[in-house]
Amino acid sequence: MDKKLEKAMSKLGLLGKDISYSFSRTYFTSKFKNEHLPFNYENFDIEDISEFPSVLKSNPNLVGLNVTIPYKEAIIPYLDAISDQVREIGAVNTITFSKDGKLKGYNTDCYGFENSIKPYIKPHHKKALILGTGGASKAIAYTLKQLGIEFHHVSRAKNAKATFTYDDLTEAIIGTHTLIINCTPVGTHPKVNDCPDIPYDGITKAHLLYDLIYNPQQTKFLTCGEILGATTANGLEMLELQAEKAWQIWNLA
Repeated sequence: MDKKLEKAMSKLGLLGKDISYSFSRTYFTSKFKNEHLPFNYENFDIEDISEFPSVLKSNPNLVGLNVTIPYKEAIIPYLDAISDQVREIGAVNTITFSKDGKLKGYNTDCYGFENSIKPYIKPHHKKALILGTGGASKAIAYTLKQLGIEFHHVSRAKNAKATFTYDDLTEAIIGTHTLIINCTPVGTHPKVNDCPDIPYDGITKAHLLYDLIYNPQQTKFLTCGEILGATTANGLEMLELQAEKAWQIWNLA
């Protein structure tokens, strides 16, 4: 592609930290190529959210952004408006740019999670453990609430969001929470031998283990669940669904 043309093309991108592995860049670059769409997709890997205004200034042809760890919450004060859903969730993963330069935040993680997990949910999945309390976990909690599933957060240290620390967990607690969702980065490539520190012996065939991680596709967390007969699912379909929902919200076609 001609460099001048490439520079003039409208740009979308992903805002995050340590995102060289980015699903979004690969996904959207392939989409734009296959569908002959005149857009570029770029990673904006910043050390601190305070660098966000510089990203905007340096990229005047930006027309939309995705947001990932660790800025899904920290980005909100930089936006001109947020959706009602974001107001309830407290986390953003999609930003639109209006013609007058106003930025609005949305959350499509909840859409991706709900539609990817629904086929696995059984009537006995009434109680869930959410591993982690970060921005990603907020969309999961919102969705479980919408689905009428009771949930508790698990964190490494005591905090206002977490019912349990990992040290609190017992086989009995695991046994009564038949849906367990990993919203932490533990087990992500290249640290594929790591997994959340929970008492896996409490897992049964009634359990559903869902991991937001997609690289590797089969995390150690999911492998431990499978060995004990649990149903498992990774976060790849969720990512694909949330990406397509973001594309709809950008409304650029």
